[in-house]
Amino acid sequence: MKTVELRDATSAREYLLQGLWFQRVLKPGVESVKPALEWALEVTSSGQPLPPIGFLADLGAIAFGIESGKLPKDSPAIPGWPTAAARTYEDFLLGKIYADWTFERASEALRRYTGHDRAKGLAYIVKQFRDRAHLGGVELSPGVIRGLLAKSPEDNWREGYDLLVRDGASPLLLNQYEELTRAARRIGDILGGEDVIALEQRTALADMGAYVAHRQILQMAAKFEERLPLRPVRPWAGRKEVPTRVLDEDQYPVGGYSSISNRGSIESLLHSQLAFMETEESPDLFDVKFVRDELFFYARDENQFLRRRRVFVFVFNPSLAEARFKDATLPCQRIVLVQALVLTLIRRLSDWLSQDALRFLLLFPKPPETWPLLDEAKLMDVLLIEQRGRGVVTLAHPTGLDVPPQPLAAILDGPAAVSHFCDQLARTSQVHVLEIGTYPQMPDVEGPVLHTLVVNADKPELREGSGIVQEWIADDPFDDWCEALMRILQLWV
Repeated sequence: MKTVELRDATSAREYLLQGLWFQRVLKPGVESVKPALEWALEVTSSGQPLPPIGFLADLGAIAFGIESGKLPKDSPAIPGWPTAAARTYEDFLLGKIYADWTFERASEALRRYTGHDRAKGLAYIVKQFRDRAHLGGVELSPGVIRGLLAKSPEDNWREGYDLLVRDGASPLLLNQYEELTRAARRIGDILGGEDVIALEQRTALADMGAYVAHRQILQMAAKFEERLPLRPVRPWAGRKEVPTRVLDEDQYPVGGYSSISNRGSIESLLHSQLAFMETEESPDLFDVKFVRDELFFYARDENQFLRRRRVFVFVFNPSLAEARFKDATLPCQRIVLVQALVLTLIRRLSDWLSQDALRFLLLFPKPPETWPLLDEAKLMDVLLIEQRGRGVVTLAHPTGLDVPPQPLAAILDGPAAVSHFCDQLARTSQVHVLEIGTYPQMPDVEGPVLHTLVVNADKPELREGSGIVQEWIADDPFDDWCEALMRILQLWV
Protein backbone atom coordinates (compact mmCIF):
# COMPACT_ATOMS: atom_id res chain seq x y z
CA MET A 1 0.00 0.00 0.00
CA LYS A 2 1.36 3.39 -0.95
CA THR A 3 1.88 6.14 1.59
CA VAL A 4 -0.43 9.12 1.15
CA GLU A 5 0.65 12.57 2.32
CA LEU A 6 -2.02 14.93 3.67
CA ARG A 7 -0.54 18.43 3.72
CA ASP A 8 -3.88 20.17 4.13
CA ALA A 9 -4.62 20.45 7.87
CA THR A 10 -8.40 20.41 7.25
CA SER A 11 -8.28 17.17 5.28
CA ALA A 12 -6.00 15.56 7.90
CA ARG A 13 -8.33 16.69 10.67
CA GLU A 14 -11.41 15.23 8.93
CA TYR A 15 -9.53 11.98 8.26
CA LEU A 16 -8.75 11.60 11.96
CA LEU A 17 -12.18 12.56 13.28
CA GLN A 18 -14.02 10.23 10.93
CA GLY A 19 -11.62 7.40 11.73
CA LEU A 20 -12.57 7.56 15.42
CA TRP A 21 -15.95 6.07 14.51
CA PHE A 22 -14.46 3.10 12.64
CA GLN A 23 -13.26 1.21 15.70
CA ARG A 24 -14.93 -2.18 16.19
CA VAL A 25 -13.34 -3.86 19.22
CA LEU A 26 -15.06 -1.43 21.58
CA LYS A 27 -18.34 0.30 20.93
CA PRO A 28 -17.40 3.79 19.71
CA GLY A 29 -17.57 6.20 22.61
CA VAL A 30 -16.17 9.42 23.98
CA GLU A 31 -13.88 7.62 26.45
CA SER A 32 -11.80 6.12 23.61
CA VAL A 33 -11.07 9.43 21.86
CA LYS A 34 -8.15 10.64 23.98
CA PRO A 35 -6.22 7.32 24.13
CA ALA A 36 -6.58 6.83 20.38
CA LEU A 37 -5.28 10.34 19.65
CA GLU A 38 -2.35 9.88 22.07
CA TRP A 39 -1.38 6.61 20.38
CA ALA A 40 -1.66 8.26 16.96
CA LEU A 41 0.55 11.13 18.13
CA GLU A 42 3.23 8.67 19.24
CA VAL A 43 3.11 6.86 15.88
CA THR A 44 3.44 10.06 13.83
CA SER A 45 6.08 11.54 16.17
CA SER A 46 8.27 8.48 15.57
CA GLY A 47 8.25 9.22 11.83
CA GLN A 48 5.84 6.50 10.75
CA PRO A 49 2.90 6.80 8.39
CA LEU A 50 -0.31 6.61 10.40
CA PRO A 51 -2.70 3.69 9.82
CA PRO A 52 -6.44 4.39 10.26
CA ILE A 53 -6.93 5.68 13.78
CA GLY A 54 -9.88 3.32 14.28
CA PHE A 55 -7.60 0.36 13.59
CA LEU A 56 -5.03 1.85 15.99
CA ALA A 57 -7.72 2.12 18.68
CA ASP A 58 -8.71 -1.53 18.08
CA LEU A 59 -5.08 -2.64 18.29
CA GLY A 60 -4.53 -0.77 21.54
CA ALA A 61 -7.74 -2.07 23.10
CA ILE A 62 -6.71 -5.68 22.41
CA ALA A 63 -3.08 -5.17 23.41
CA PHE A 64 -3.82 -3.51 26.74
CA GLY A 65 -6.77 -5.74 27.60
CA ILE A 66 -9.34 -2.94 27.54
CA GLU A 67 -11.79 -5.04 25.53
CA SER A 68 -13.84 -7.90 26.96
CA GLY A 69 -12.65 -10.52 24.45
CA LYS A 70 -15.78 -10.32 22.28
CA LEU A 71 -16.68 -7.83 19.59
CA PRO A 72 -19.71 -5.70 20.53
CA LYS A 73 -22.92 -6.82 18.87
CA ASP A 74 -24.51 -3.38 18.84
CA SER A 75 -21.79 -1.43 17.00
CA PRO A 76 -23.43 1.47 15.17
CA ALA A 77 -23.62 1.48 11.38
CA ILE A 78 -21.09 3.90 9.88
CA PRO A 79 -22.50 6.10 7.11
CA GLY A 80 -20.71 5.23 3.88
CA TRP A 81 -18.97 2.08 5.23
CA PRO A 82 -20.67 -1.02 3.78
CA THR A 83 -21.67 -3.60 6.36
CA ALA A 84 -19.95 -6.36 4.36
CA ALA A 85 -16.66 -4.44 4.40
CA ALA A 86 -16.91 -3.88 8.16
CA ARG A 87 -17.64 -7.57 8.75
CA THR A 88 -14.70 -8.60 6.54
CA TYR A 89 -12.41 -6.33 8.54
CA GLU A 90 -13.62 -7.93 11.79
CA ASP A 91 -13.30 -11.50 10.55
CA PHE A 92 -10.01 -11.37 8.67
CA LEU A 93 -7.92 -8.77 10.51
CA LEU A 94 -9.29 -8.54 14.06
CA GLY A 95 -9.90 -12.29 14.16
CA LYS A 96 -6.31 -12.90 13.08
CA ILE A 97 -4.99 -10.55 15.76
CA TYR A 98 -6.98 -12.34 18.46
CA ALA A 99 -5.64 -15.74 17.37
CA ASP A 100 -2.01 -14.74 16.74
CA TRP A 101 0.47 -16.08 19.32
CA THR A 102 3.09 -13.40 18.62
CA PHE A 103 0.61 -10.62 19.32
CA GLU A 104 -0.54 -12.37 22.48
CA ARG A 105 2.99 -12.51 23.86
CA ALA A 106 3.64 -8.92 22.78
CA SER A 107 0.46 -7.83 24.58
CA GLU A 108 1.58 -9.53 27.78
CA ALA A 109 4.86 -7.63 27.55
CA LEU A 110 3.11 -4.31 26.87
CA ARG A 111 0.85 -4.67 29.90
CA ARG A 112 3.93 -4.65 32.12
CA TYR A 113 4.91 -1.24 30.75
CA THR A 114 3.96 1.95 32.55
CA GLY A 115 3.42 5.55 31.56
CA HIS A 116 4.56 6.76 28.17
CA ASP A 117 6.35 3.47 27.47
CA ARG A 118 3.00 1.85 26.71
CA ALA A 119 2.36 4.19 23.78
CA LYS A 120 5.94 3.71 22.53
CA GLY A 121 5.53 -0.06 22.71
CA LEU A 122 2.28 0.08 20.73
CA ALA A 123 3.92 2.31 18.11
CA TYR A 124 6.68 -0.32 17.80
CA ILE A 125 4.08 -3.06 17.16
CA VAL A 126 2.44 -0.90 14.49
CA LYS A 127 5.79 -0.32 12.78
CA GLN A 128 6.76 -4.00 12.73
CA PHE A 129 3.31 -5.05 11.50
CA ARG A 130 3.45 -2.46 8.72
CA ASP A 131 6.91 -3.62 7.66
CA ARG A 132 5.93 -7.30 7.60
CA ALA A 133 2.67 -6.63 5.72
CA HIS A 134 4.23 -4.02 3.38
CA LEU A 135 1.61 -1.47 4.35
CA GLY A 136 1.74 2.25 3.80
CA GLY A 137 -0.42 4.73 5.64
CA VAL A 138 -1.06 8.43 5.84
CA GLU A 139 1.60 11.03 6.60
CA LEU A 140 0.30 14.11 8.38
CA SER A 141 1.58 16.73 10.75
CA PRO A 142 1.66 15.78 14.45
CA GLY A 143 0.48 19.32 15.13
CA VAL A 144 -2.98 18.37 13.80
CA ILE A 145 -3.26 15.64 16.43
CA ARG A 146 -2.03 17.99 19.17
CA GLY A 147 -4.74 20.45 18.16
CA LEU A 148 -7.41 17.76 18.51
CA LEU A 149 -6.04 16.74 21.91
CA ALA A 150 -6.40 20.34 23.05
CA LYS A 151 -10.16 20.15 22.42
CA SER A 152 -12.60 18.20 24.55
CA PRO A 153 -13.23 14.56 23.54
CA GLU A 154 -16.96 15.26 23.35
CA ASP A 155 -16.46 17.96 20.70
CA ASN A 156 -14.19 15.72 18.62
CA TRP A 157 -16.67 12.88 18.92
CA ARG A 158 -19.67 14.91 17.75
CA GLU A 159 -17.73 16.62 14.96
CA GLY A 160 -16.56 13.26 13.58
CA TYR A 161 -20.13 11.95 13.39
CA ASP A 162 -21.36 15.18 11.80
CA LEU A 163 -18.69 14.87 9.10
CA LEU A 164 -19.75 11.28 8.38
CA VAL A 165 -23.41 12.22 8.10
CA ARG A 166 -22.74 15.30 5.98
CA ASP A 167 -19.99 14.07 3.63
CA GLY A 168 -20.04 10.29 4.02
CA ALA A 169 -16.99 8.17 4.78
CA SER A 170 -13.73 9.40 3.32
CA PRO A 171 -12.67 7.39 0.22
CA LEU A 172 -9.11 7.43 1.56
CA LEU A 173 -10.29 5.89 4.84
CA LEU A 174 -12.28 3.16 3.07
CA ASN A 175 -9.29 2.34 0.86
CA GLN A 176 -7.04 2.07 3.93
CA TYR A 177 -9.36 -0.50 5.52
CA GLU A 178 -9.54 -2.51 2.30
CA GLU A 179 -5.74 -2.63 2.20
CA LEU A 180 -5.61 -3.72 5.85
CA THR A 181 -8.00 -6.57 5.15
CA ARG A 182 -6.00 -7.74 2.13
CA ALA A 183 -2.79 -7.59 4.16
CA ALA A 184 -4.33 -9.85 6.82
CA ARG A 185 -4.90 -12.51 4.17
CA ARG A 186 -1.32 -12.57 2.86
CA ILE A 187 0.68 -12.18 6.08
CA GLY A 188 1.66 -15.03 8.37
CA ASP A 189 2.36 -14.00 11.96
CA ILE A 190 1.60 -10.44 13.00
CA LEU A 191 5.10 -10.01 14.48
CA GLY A 192 8.43 -11.79 14.22
CA GLY A 193 9.98 -13.76 17.06
CA GLU A 194 12.73 -11.16 17.46
CA ASP A 195 10.07 -8.43 17.71
CA VAL A 196 8.40 -10.23 20.60
CA ILE A 197 11.71 -10.71 22.42
CA ALA A 198 12.57 -7.04 21.88
CA LEU A 199 9.32 -6.07 23.63
CA GLU A 200 9.81 -8.58 26.44
CA GLN A 201 13.37 -7.46 27.07
CA ARG A 202 12.51 -3.77 26.49
CA THR A 203 15.16 -3.23 23.83
CA ALA A 204 12.36 -2.03 21.55
CA LEU A 205 12.44 1.20 23.59
CA ALA A 206 16.24 1.47 23.68
CA ASP A 207 18.38 3.71 21.50
CA MET A 208 18.76 2.72 17.88
CA GLY A 209 22.27 1.26 18.24
CA ALA A 210 21.33 -1.11 21.07
CA TYR A 211 18.07 -2.04 19.35
CA VAL A 212 19.73 -2.90 16.03
CA ALA A 213 22.47 -4.92 17.77
CA HIS A 214 19.91 -6.82 19.87
CA ARG A 215 17.84 -7.62 16.79
CA GLN A 216 20.83 -8.74 14.73
CA ILE A 217 22.08 -11.02 17.52
CA LEU A 218 18.71 -12.75 17.72
CA GLN A 219 18.54 -13.10 13.95
CA MET A 220 22.06 -14.55 13.73
CA ALA A 221 21.34 -16.90 16.65
CA ALA A 222 18.26 -18.14 14.78
CA LYS A 223 20.41 -18.79 11.69
CA PHE A 224 22.97 -20.66 13.79
CA GLU A 225 20.26 -22.84 15.32
CA GLU A 226 18.88 -23.66 11.88
CA ARG A 227 22.24 -25.25 11.00
CA LEU A 228 22.35 -27.38 14.17
CA PRO A 229 20.66 -30.77 14.58
CA LEU A 230 17.79 -31.17 17.00
CA ARG A 231 19.52 -33.99 18.87
CA PRO A 232 22.88 -33.70 20.66
CA VAL A 233 25.89 -33.88 18.36
CA ARG A 234 28.32 -36.78 18.54
CA PRO A 235 31.34 -35.95 20.75
CA TRP A 236 34.59 -35.19 18.97
CA ALA A 237 36.97 -38.17 19.00
CA GLY A 238 40.07 -36.22 19.98
CA ARG A 239 38.60 -34.06 22.72
CA LYS A 240 39.97 -33.92 26.26
CA GLU A 241 38.10 -35.34 29.22
CA VAL A 242 38.61 -33.78 32.63
CA PRO A 243 38.15 -36.08 35.67
CA THR A 244 36.72 -34.32 38.71
CA ARG A 245 36.14 -35.28 42.31
CA VAL A 246 32.45 -36.01 42.99
CA LEU A 247 31.17 -34.31 46.12
CA ASP A 248 28.75 -35.95 48.54
CA GLU A 249 26.05 -33.45 47.70
CA ASP A 250 26.18 -34.60 44.08
CA GLN A 251 24.70 -37.96 45.10
CA TYR A 252 21.45 -38.49 46.90
CA PRO A 253 18.85 -41.28 47.04
CA VAL A 254 15.75 -40.89 44.94
CA GLY A 255 12.27 -42.29 45.45
CA GLY A 256 10.71 -43.48 48.70
CA TYR A 257 10.34 -46.88 50.31
CA SER A 258 10.11 -49.44 47.52
CA SER A 259 9.47 -52.69 49.45
CA ILE A 260 9.48 -54.50 52.82
CA SER A 261 12.56 -56.42 53.91
CA ASN A 262 13.74 -58.44 56.92
CA ARG A 263 16.87 -56.32 57.19
CA GLY A 264 17.19 -52.64 57.97
CA SER A 265 17.82 -50.01 60.60
CA ILE A 266 15.64 -49.43 63.62
CA GLU A 267 14.41 -46.15 62.10
CA SER A 268 12.76 -48.05 59.23
CA LEU A 269 11.11 -50.70 61.42
CA LEU A 270 7.41 -51.28 60.77
CA HIS A 271 5.44 -49.97 63.73
CA SER A 272 3.33 -53.14 63.73
CA GLN A 273 6.38 -55.17 64.81
CA LEU A 274 6.33 -53.46 68.21
CA ALA A 275 3.31 -55.59 69.10
CA PHE A 276 5.68 -58.52 69.73
CA MET A 277 7.20 -56.77 72.72
CA GLU A 278 6.11 -58.36 76.03
CA THR A 279 6.68 -57.04 79.52
CA GLU A 280 6.41 -60.29 81.49
CA GLU A 281 8.53 -62.73 79.51
CA SER A 282 12.20 -62.41 78.70
CA PRO A 283 13.30 -62.89 76.05
CA ASP A 284 10.04 -61.76 74.44
CA LEU A 285 8.84 -62.58 70.95
CA PHE A 286 10.30 -59.32 69.60
CA ASP A 287 13.82 -60.33 70.66
CA VAL A 288 13.36 -63.79 69.20
CA LYS A 289 12.26 -62.43 65.84
CA PHE A 290 15.11 -59.94 65.89
CA VAL A 291 17.67 -62.67 66.39
CA ARG A 292 16.11 -64.79 63.66
CA ASP A 293 15.92 -61.80 61.25
CA GLU A 294 12.15 -62.16 61.07
CA LEU A 295 11.26 -58.54 61.83
CA PHE A 296 10.03 -56.43 58.91
CA PHE A 297 11.62 -53.15 57.84
CA TYR A 298 10.84 -50.65 55.13
CA ALA A 299 13.42 -50.93 52.31
CA ARG A 300 14.42 -47.75 50.47
CA ASP A 301 15.33 -47.63 46.84
CA GLU A 302 19.14 -47.75 46.88
CA ASN A 303 19.69 -46.17 43.46
CA GLN A 304 21.94 -43.13 43.45
CA PHE A 305 21.19 -40.15 41.23
CA LEU A 306 24.40 -38.61 39.90
CA ARG A 307 24.58 -35.19 38.30
CA ARG A 308 27.77 -33.95 36.77
CA ARG A 309 28.84 -30.49 37.80
CA ARG A 310 29.76 -28.69 34.59
CA VAL A 311 30.89 -25.09 34.26
CA PHE A 312 31.31 -23.32 30.92
CA VAL A 313 33.34 -20.12 31.10
CA PHE A 314 33.27 -17.54 28.28
CA VAL A 315 36.14 -15.05 28.58
CA PHE A 316 35.56 -11.92 26.49
CA ASN A 317 39.06 -10.68 25.77
CA PRO A 318 39.34 -6.84 25.78
CA SER A 319 40.83 -7.11 22.29
CA LEU A 320 37.36 -8.13 21.13
CA ALA A 321 36.57 -4.41 20.79
CA GLU A 322 38.54 -4.55 17.54
CA ALA A 323 35.90 -6.96 16.20
CA ARG A 324 33.37 -4.13 15.87
CA PHE A 325 33.97 -4.38 12.17
CA LYS A 326 31.60 -5.19 9.34
CA ASP A 327 33.22 -7.41 6.72
CA ALA A 328 31.76 -7.29 3.23
CA THR A 329 31.47 -11.08 3.26
CA LEU A 330 29.52 -11.28 6.55
CA PRO A 331 25.90 -10.28 7.25
CA CYS A 332 26.84 -8.19 10.32
CA GLN A 333 29.75 -7.16 12.51
CA ARG A 334 32.08 -9.84 13.86
CA ILE A 335 31.28 -8.94 17.47
CA VAL A 336 27.57 -9.44 16.77
CA LEU A 337 28.34 -12.93 15.43
CA VAL A 338 30.39 -13.62 18.57
CA GLN A 339 27.48 -12.70 20.83
CA ALA A 340 25.05 -14.73 18.73
CA LEU A 341 27.41 -17.72 18.88
CA VAL A 342 27.67 -17.50 22.69
CA LEU A 343 23.89 -17.16 23.00
CA THR A 344 23.38 -20.24 20.79
CA LEU A 345 25.93 -22.25 22.78
CA ILE A 346 24.17 -21.48 26.06
CA ARG A 347 20.76 -22.35 24.63
CA ARG A 348 21.81 -25.65 23.07
CA LEU A 349 23.97 -26.82 25.95
CA SER A 350 21.13 -26.06 28.38
CA ASP A 351 18.83 -28.17 26.22
CA TRP A 352 21.15 -31.07 25.46
CA LEU A 353 22.75 -31.34 28.92
CA SER A 354 19.63 -30.79 30.98
CA GLN A 355 20.47 -33.80 33.20
CA ASP A 356 23.70 -32.16 34.39
CA ALA A 357 24.20 -29.38 36.92
CA LEU A 358 25.13 -26.61 34.50
CA ARG A 359 26.56 -23.20 35.13
CA PHE A 360 27.63 -20.59 32.59
CA LEU A 361 30.02 -17.76 33.46
CA LEU A 362 30.56 -14.76 31.19
CA LEU A 363 33.72 -12.93 32.26
CA PHE A 364 34.95 -9.58 30.97
CA PRO A 365 38.57 -9.23 32.23
CA LYS A 366 39.85 -5.88 33.40
CA PRO A 367 42.13 -4.08 30.92
CA PRO A 368 44.73 -1.58 32.17
CA GLU A 369 42.78 1.60 31.39
CA THR A 370 39.09 1.37 30.56
CA TRP A 371 36.58 -1.40 29.87
CA PRO A 372 35.79 -1.23 26.15
CA LEU A 373 33.15 -4.01 26.18
CA LEU A 374 30.66 -2.29 28.49
CA ASP A 375 27.94 -2.07 25.83
CA GLU A 376 28.38 -5.73 24.89
CA ALA A 377 28.18 -6.75 28.55
CA LYS A 378 24.93 -4.85 29.04
CA LEU A 379 23.50 -6.38 25.87
CA MET A 380 24.37 -9.93 26.97
CA ASP A 381 22.83 -9.12 30.33
CA VAL A 382 19.54 -8.34 28.56
CA LEU A 383 19.70 -11.32 26.19
CA LEU A 384 20.27 -13.78 29.03
CA ILE A 385 17.88 -12.25 31.54
CA GLU A 386 15.76 -15.41 31.72
CA GLN A 387 18.75 -17.70 32.32
CA ARG A 388 20.16 -15.27 34.87
CA GLY A 389 16.86 -15.29 36.72
CA ARG A 390 17.11 -19.09 37.05
CA GLY A 391 20.66 -18.85 38.36
CA VAL A 392 22.13 -20.72 35.39
CA VAL A 393 24.10 -17.79 33.97
CA THR A 394 26.38 -15.41 35.84
CA LEU A 395 27.75 -12.33 34.12
CA ALA A 396 30.79 -10.59 35.62
CA HIS A 397 31.87 -7.16 34.49
CA PRO A 398 33.78 -4.41 36.33
CA THR A 399 30.63 -2.29 36.45
CA GLY A 400 29.08 -4.92 38.73
CA LEU A 401 26.24 -6.38 36.66
CA ASP A 402 26.61 -9.73 38.41
CA VAL A 403 29.20 -10.83 40.93
CA PRO A 404 30.46 -14.43 41.00
CA PRO A 405 31.17 -16.01 44.38
CA GLN A 406 34.57 -14.31 44.69
CA PRO A 407 35.68 -10.67 44.87
CA LEU A 408 35.12 -9.09 41.47
CA ALA A 409 38.50 -7.39 41.29
CA ALA A 410 40.30 -10.66 42.04
CA ILE A 411 38.53 -12.46 39.20
CA LEU A 412 38.80 -9.81 36.50
CA ASP A 413 42.24 -8.38 37.20
CA GLY A 414 43.95 -9.62 34.06
CA PRO A 415 44.31 -12.96 32.23
CA ALA A 416 46.38 -14.56 35.01
CA ALA A 417 43.63 -13.91 37.56
CA VAL A 418 41.04 -15.42 35.22
CA SER A 419 43.18 -18.53 34.75
CA HIS A 420 43.59 -18.90 38.52
CA PHE A 421 39.85 -18.52 38.99
CA CYS A 422 39.16 -21.26 36.40
CA ASP A 423 41.68 -23.54 38.10
CA GLN A 424 39.82 -23.09 41.38
CA LEU A 425 36.54 -24.00 39.69
CA ALA A 426 38.08 -27.18 38.25
CA ARG A 427 38.56 -28.60 41.75
CA THR A 428 34.88 -29.42 42.10
CA SER A 429 33.52 -29.21 38.56
CA GLN A 430 34.27 -30.14 34.98
CA VAL A 431 35.27 -26.79 33.46
CA HIS A 432 35.50 -25.76 29.81
CA VAL A 433 36.91 -22.33 29.01
CA LEU A 434 36.45 -20.45 25.73
CA GLU A 435 38.53 -17.30 25.35
CA ILE A 436 37.23 -15.01 22.59
CA GLY A 437 39.26 -12.18 21.12
CA THR A 438 41.40 -11.00 18.23
CA TYR A 439 44.48 -12.55 19.85
CA PRO A 440 44.82 -14.96 22.83
CA GLN A 441 46.03 -13.65 26.18
CA MET A 442 45.22 -16.35 28.76
CA PRO A 443 48.08 -18.59 29.92
CA ASP A 444 47.69 -22.36 29.93
CA VAL A 445 45.50 -23.81 32.65
CA GLU A 446 45.93 -27.17 34.34
CA GLY A 447 42.45 -28.33 35.35
CA PRO A 448 40.06 -26.82 32.80
CA VAL A 449 39.96 -27.49 29.07
CA LEU A 450 40.93 -24.26 27.31
CA HIS A 451 39.96 -23.28 23.77
CA THR A 452 40.43 -19.94 22.05
CA LEU A 453 38.23 -18.44 19.35
CA VAL A 454 40.24 -15.93 17.35
CA VAL A 455 38.16 -13.44 15.34
CA ASN A 456 40.77 -11.24 13.67
CA ALA A 457 39.36 -11.94 10.18
CA ASP A 458 36.04 -12.72 8.55
CA LYS A 459 36.72 -16.44 9.20
CA PRO A 460 37.20 -17.49 12.84
CA GLU A 461 39.96 -19.78 14.13
CA LEU A 462 39.43 -22.27 16.94
CA ARG A 463 42.64 -23.06 18.85
CA GLU A 464 43.23 -25.61 21.57
CA GLY A 465 45.37 -24.91 24.58
CA SER A 466 48.25 -26.80 22.97
CA GLY A 467 48.15 -24.44 19.98
CA ILE A 468 46.45 -26.77 17.49
CA VAL A 469 44.27 -24.76 15.08
CA GLN A 470 41.00 -26.21 13.80
CA GLU A 471 40.64 -25.41 10.09
CA TRP A 472 37.64 -25.52 7.76
CA ILE A 473 37.29 -25.07 4.04
CA ALA A 474 34.15 -23.20 3.00
CA ASP A 475 33.38 -20.66 0.30
CA ASP A 476 31.08 -18.60 2.53
CA PRO A 477 32.76 -17.18 5.69
CA PHE A 478 29.47 -17.51 7.58
CA ASP A 479 29.69 -21.27 7.01
CA ASP A 480 33.01 -21.22 8.86
CA TRP A 481 31.27 -19.59 11.83
CA CYS A 482 28.70 -22.38 11.78
CA GLU A 483 31.48 -24.99 11.61
CA ALA A 484 33.23 -23.37 14.58
CA LEU A 485 29.99 -23.50 16.56
CA MET A 486 29.50 -27.16 15.68
CA ARG A 487 33.09 -28.06 16.66
CA ILE A 488 32.77 -26.32 20.06
CA LEU A 489 29.59 -28.29 20.76
CA GLN A 490 31.34 -31.52 19.76
CA LEU A 491 34.17 -30.71 22.15
CA TRP A 492 31.87 -29.79 25.04
CA VAL A 493 28.86 -32.12 24.88
